[in-house]
Amino acid sequence: MNAPVTTGPSTGSPAADLLAQVTADPLAPLQVVIGAPGGYGKTALLHELAGVWQRAGVTVATPWQPAGAAEQVLLADDAHRYDPAKLHELLLYAGRPGARIVVAYRPWPRPAGLPELVGLLRRARPPVRLPALTAAQVRDRLAGTVADPSPELVAAVTEQTGGVPRYVARVAAALTPADAAAGRLPVAALAGFAPELDELDPGLRTLLLAAEAGAGHSFDLVSALLERDAATVADLVDAGRATGLLSADGALVPLARRAIAALGPIGHRIDVRQRLGALQLARGGPVLPLVRPLLRDGGGGLVPGAAGGGLGEVYEAAAEEVLGDDPRLAAELFAAAAGAGRGTATRRALATALAGDLDEASRLADQALATGAPRQRAEAAYVAAVVLTQRGQTAQAAALYQWSPSPTTAGFAAIALIGTGHAGDALAPGGEPISPGGAPGGAPPTLVSSAATLMARGIAESVGGTPAAALSALVQASATIEPAGPTVLLPDTPAALGATVALHCAELDTADALLTRVVHTGTGGALLADRHRLLRAWVLMLRGRVGEAYTLVPDGRPGRDRLFACALRAGLSRRASDLVGLRSGWPDACHALIGQPVDLFTLLPLGELAVAAARLGEQHRVAGHLAEADRLLDALGNPPLWSAPLHWSRLHAAVLTEDHEAAGRIARTLAGLRGFSPYTAAVAVAAGQWLDVLAGRAEPGAVVTAAHGLSALGLIGDGARLAGQAAIRTADRKAMTLLLDCARALQERAAGPGEAVPVLSNRLPQLLSDREREVAALVLDGLTYKQVAERLYLSAKTVEHHMARIRQRLGVTGRQELLTRLRTLIGPEDER
Repeated sequence: MNAPVTTGPSTGSPAADLLAQVTADPLAPLQVVIGAPGGYGKTALLHELAGVWQRAGVTVATPWQPAGAAEQVLLADDAHRYDPAKLHELLLYAGRPGARIVVAYRPWPRPAGLPELVGLLRRARPPVRLPALTAAQVRDRLAGTVADPSPELVAAVTEQTGGVPRYVARVAAALTPADAAAGRLPVAALAGFAPELDELDPGLRTLLLAAEAGAGHSFDLVSALLERDAATVADLVDAGRATGLLSADGALVPLARRAIAALGPIGHRIDVRQRLGALQLARGGPVLPLVRPLLRDGGGGLVPGAAGGGLGEVYEAAAEEVLGDDPRLAAELFAAAAGAGRGTATRRALATALAGDLDEASRLADQALATGAPRQRAEAAYVAAVVLTQRGQTAQAAALYQWSPSPTTAGFAAIALIGTGHAGDALAPGGEPISPGGAPGGAPPTLVSSAATLMARGIAESVGGTPAAALSALVQASATIEPAGPTVLLPDTPAALGATVALHCAELDTADALLTRVVHTGTGGALLADRHRLLRAWVLMLRGRVGEAYTLVPDGRPGRDRLFACALRAGLSRRASDLVGLRSGWPDACHALIGQPVDLFTLLPLGELAVAAARLGEQHRVAGHLAEADRLLDALGNPPLWSAPLHWSRLHAAVLTEDHEAAGRIARTLAGLRGFSPYTAAVAVAAGQWLDVLAGRAEPGAVVTAAHGLSALGLIGDGARLAGQAAIRTADRKAMTLLLDCARALQERAAGPGEAVPVLSNRLPQLLSDREREVAALVLDGLTYKQVAERLYLSAKTVEHHMARIRQRLGVTGRQELLTRLRTLIGPEDER
């Protein structure tokens, strides 16, 4: 008999009833059969029965001993292994009057004579069935090793062992306190499977390896693998169930699956997966589940022995399957295919780019450009161009798009050429992107080529048409490419380009809708996810929702995204009057700007950094790029959609430096554009009011009208700043009140969920005025007098005057004493 499983039967079970019957009358005749797969406790039950009879003085015999006295009991374990002659002997013995015999067997194999023996014993007494353990029974088994096993541990052991008593016993024996605390199964529990796997019939072992590979429920696939008919495979499945390694539904018990993966012969295991992969490829089935386990965890290449040349085509097919869902895994599989002799450098470059690893994608694409076949070189050129676009090298990207002509690259080449000031090279006389040469009739349109053409049309409209026409084409392009989701490598998404155009003409709702939708669909994948977040943050910044925008700003990879991220941080710090933050981020912003050539799609961050430079007295840092931007816009005929926002930013820079001459020049330029769009009309009016504010002749009603005009477009922060600065610079108390009320109303409107707006304290009603409480709360926040002045639209001298009055009212002289007193008097609800 096999080594017993050291667990007893549960109370009320058929096994417990049999033990109770024998204990009550050990001399009574008994013919019984016990049937169960391996590991369910048949041998353990026979040992317990033998102990009961031996204690009662009854001789216990086995089929391999000569027949003895009449009072003996015959115990036959593993009867499925007996030859027909021995089974016939047992049949004759069981037929004797008053015989005592217990036969235990597995449901497979069924040698001749076993069905007759089992049938005879069943007629004498219902057979004893040994079921899998329940969760409560598993807990009882574990309690012998671990005090008070957790529900999580019990659930894990029950699920992994399938309740097979032998497997539960192995886990309990190997379990350590650390394993129990973590709720994990010990690796040592797998050791007991080694001899069982070694003893398996070769055909059954192959079947189990196929099941471990995920093919266990596909009879036709397994039949082809084994080169056996369906009936033979069905017999092997029955044999697998009889071992206990397969559950009743033919699936591997999870712990057995782990054991086969860890202990099965690696050569045989890989051979099975290779042959299954070839069969799946031949019938067009998925192969990813077959080869994924052959990759090391953590992307460390293949497990030993899995780099055979026969798996190259399977690795490549698996990579194509997973490319859209997990490009990083696809890149690993393409690398495995390359190691097996397949030429996959271009596809690996594509996958690596989709995963966001631009350095590796660039290296692989360059390798394919140098050594690949013509078709591979064309695809490699596209990947390299996409990488260059992400890095802001738009002119170089255009050259690669043109080198590899196709309907798709024609569209992206047109976008890049227009973006770098070469619209004449990009557009045919009718304004459409110049199509590549090719076969008569051209290639049929695809989602990507159609979207690229629409994107190019939208950018062409942005420099030579109307904002409405440009946005219409880009919105159509975004809808066209949506079904592709994250599976397609793009230099930019239609949504990102559409949002960029929308930001330039203050169509903030359109930008927000496009970006919200693209985040939902995943178009562009991981490569463009940061770009979408940056543009969403830009929308929030223009709306004055500074705190909410901060939460969306990622670091951004080197190149275009890094420039946007640095410009956003600078813009947000400036709007929050955070001079310390603005200064600390300025070196990074300068570094990001130096490495970026100017194109249309970087004018937004350039304009924002121009204002930040003026605030810090660092205008020379951006002068060269602003001159380059002027040359670019001149080459395109100074399209108002792209030039007006840059002029608006330069106006703010001139206001900060009190450069009246520059401000006047810019305001006149904007006035010449006012008829182009609602945006240019609003900023032209506001620019005129800024001139009046700088000259000290602003008319309050006109300023309020201009501020509300900006706010109506969503530029609430710009409107609040205009009104606030006008209030600071007027000596008329009535006008100041009107302008401050306007600024505060816009500020409150701009505040997003959870963002603070100025609140007044109720804790100091007898000591400080409302304005003094506001000033005190901001000083406690660490703001300088100048920052407080900018936040509340006051002058620094006025803030200084307020603080002097606060000192007087509180009766303190030193700064530290003042701050301590204010912290005592002002509660958290007063601070921002």
